[in-house]
Amino acid sequence: MGDDGSSINNAGSSETRVALIVGVTGLVGKELLSELLSAKPDWKVYGIARKPDDGDGSKRYEFIPCDLLDTDDVARKLSPLRDVTHVFWVTWAAQSFLDPQACRDQNRAMMSNVLDVLLPRSPALKHVSLQTGMKHYIRTDGTGARDAVYNEESPRIAGENNFYYALEDLLRDRLAGPGWSVHRPGLVLGCSTRTWFNVMGGLGVYAALCRRLRLPFRFRGSRTCWAEPYLDASDARLVARQHVWAATDARVAPARGQAFNAVNGPTFAWREIWPALAARLQVEAPPEEEALSPESTFSGDMADKGRVWEEIVEEEGLRATRMEDVANWWFMDAVLRCPVKLLGSREKADRFGFTETLEPAESILYWVDRMREEKLIP
Repeated sequence: MGDDGSSINNAGSSETRVALIVGVTGLVGKELLSELLSAKPDWKVYGIARKPDDGDGSKRYEFIPCDLLDTDDVARKLSPLRDVTHVFWVTWAAQSFLDPQACRDQNRAMMSNVLDVLLPRSPALKHVSLQTGMKHYIRTDGTGARDAVYNEESPRIAGENNFYYALEDLLRDRLAGPGWSVHRPGLVLGCSTRTWFNVMGGLGVYAALCRRLRLPFRFRGSRTCWAEPYLDASDARLVARQHVWAATDARVAPARGQAFNAVNGPTFAWREIWPALAARLQVEAPPEEEALSPESTFSGDMADKGRVWEEIVEEEGLRATRMEDVANWWFMDAVLRCPVKLLGSREKADRFGFTETLEPAESILYWVDRMREEKLIP
């Protein structure tokens, strides 16, 4: 029964919405869970990940620990699910991300394993929403970028072994009845200890280390990324709401089987945001002429600071985390030294009715506050 006493298990009811969030502990997965559990009419939600996060106490939410690369585990855990109406795929296998072929094979296998079990048992399935990313538009090695703002009709890179393409093709091949959509965020801003690619976590840990070690809070990136827009901000809240919109809004029906960029809208350069970010992180930013430090790297200067982070966690009463649970220094270097501009148009989403935008500075400062509320940073 739902929290209001209504039935949530009758898959034939026009009001019944039962979601399966694959990757529920990630940046967007957490926000999807929050969005669905606060929505009306009520949703019932299953969430899949290998390890649980703090979760949610709602009676309408069930967490399912599952290794999606293990065919037997998927069959055992998902076979009982016969009432799913919507699938939100917001996960990926990152173990082999430096090997495009292996990465493609692993991610395709994960989705194929789930569809093999789910499709024959889910007569009420209406929509599958797939999240990929803006790297759809360039080669996996970062080359092939054009000096342009990419839209959803930009062609695939010929001969490129991109697992995003494989997942889209798999949905196209397997979903004869249910609708589906693809969502391509840029730099996702959110709060999780279950993702490698968490720029807000990296910034929060970096600021805490700078404060403890009395280091200047410098921008350890390239001059171009400091001064110009290079990546779109994609607030995890906005991305989650776009997923739900595409899966449920009747106005999107003509876009069945299509892709949407999922970006905040306004572009940003780090130099515009750095002083406000430093103030919110409670660390002093150097004057602008001294803030840029392109000769320094996060992976070179921060990777050996794990013990310092443990001391900060203990003294500040934070959630018990290892430094690498929150900060990925390799990823921070990649983001702040991005060699190509990767900006996306949101005209298509606007045209179909998803018109929500967010200012990048607003998003970044919001997630600093959220991390502090969740006791991930001091």
